[in-house]
Amino acid sequence: MLTINVAVVLAVIVVFRLRRRTESRSRFDEKMTVVIVLALGILLAPTPVGQGILSFLGQLTSGVTQASR
Repeated sequence: MLTINVAVVLAVIVVFRLRRRTESRSRFDEKMTVVIVLALGILLAPTPVGQGILSFLGQLTSGVTQASR
């Protein structure tokens, strides 16, 4: 039996939507892209990949903060 991961499907949709030309997007299209990206973030957040991204971004921001002092 084949299972489909919703996060992977949303990631593919985001990639295809962002590859389109910026000039041809309507406001509704941009809002829909934002909603899809937010849904993808919510699905990824509790996973080990999401926790790794959060850890990486935390280290990056603390490094930038320390470098600016």
